[in-house]
Amino acid sequence: MERKTGGRAVVGGIGERRAAGRNSEGRAANEPGYVVGVDGGNSKTDYFLFDRAGEFVNHIRAGTCSHERFTDGYAGAYREMDARIRELLDGAGVRMDQVDAAAFGLAGCDLPSQREQLDLIVARIGLSRFAVDNDSFLGIKAGTSRGIGICSVNGSGAVTGGISPSGMRLQVGGIGSELAGDEGGGYYLGRKVVRAVYDGLYRLGPRTAMTEPVMALLGVPSRERFMEYAAEGAYKRTLPNTELMRVLFAAADACDEAAVALLEHSARQMALSTAGCIANLDFAAEDEIEIVLSGSVWIKAESPLMMRRYMRDVSELVRQRCRFVPLAVPPATGAVLWALELAHGAPVDADMRSKVLQGVLARL
Repeated sequence: MERKTGGRAVVGGIGERRAAGRNSEGRAANEPGYVVGVDGGNSKTDYFLFDRAGEFVNHIRAGTCSHERFTDGYAGAYREMDARIRELLDGAGVRMDQVDAAAFGLAGCDLPSQREQLDLIVARIGLSRFAVDNDSFLGIKAGTSRGIGICSVNGSGAVTGGISPSGMRLQVGGIGSELAGDEGGGYYLGRKVVRAVYDGLYRLGPRTAMTEPVMALLGVPSRERFMEYAAEGAYKRTLPNTELMRVLFAAADACDEAAVALLEHSARQMALSTAGCIANLDFAAEDEIEIVLSGSVWIKAESPLMMRRYMRDVSELVRQRCRFVPLAVPPATGAVLWALELAHGAPVDADMRSKVLQGVLARL
């Protein structure tokens, strides 16, 4: 298995890890085997337990398990994941050594050093065969027909992941707008809406229809105090990003110059991440590439303007044929399918895929 990180190829051990000294196949031959799939976001985490045949066994939804959200970092992530996985197994009467494989798609798993620390956490929990990676890869496993392709995540944040037919994986972005061009997602766009209003008020930018609704959302009593209220919201991370998105898309639909320019810029940056991910993986020129669109900005946006511009830009930048697939299933589906793929040593068939999807959808 080969992985590229920031353009550098890393070979071996990424798609499948074994904890030293453990062998899940060492249990009695008549005992059933299970898999664990974990979708760990910045606000909530879904833990699923299925058997090797793809039948649902148990599910727990809990808070974040991201090391970036705990004051004690990786120690907090271990404490949370260990407790929840044991709760998941105990609730079904399953022992740790009966788990044949596990897959974790985790927010905050962006750099090799982070992945190494998270690998250590999973091994310490007691799982033997597992994959740990950024949660963008779950969209590929859940949303494509063969478990290969690209996933563009445009939610509260932005990141792009890709898996080629050879199994090579690459993550582009997920670090932030300044360093990695993650110029999408509600957090980034919310701040840019505020900036567009400020530019219109004080920096000779185009007057924008977003001004009045944004001032109302922030409770700004007068234009002279706009930056005071905006800065407080930005510093305290209390900007109402969801509502700001609605203002942005409504203004863009009405052909507001500032709103349209902002969405076009963001769409272009997201397209560059997608195209760059494809270019740095070993897709063949004749491949049709499935591009999964995931996250609230892509899926729940009240206007198609940004998505249309993104699709147009990707098609212009990429030589291969592309098929865009809005993710219609929970990303946690991808974690379960990935775990089953590890357990069986091959992608699951259509029947098992359908069974897993039904099992996840019944709980989410």
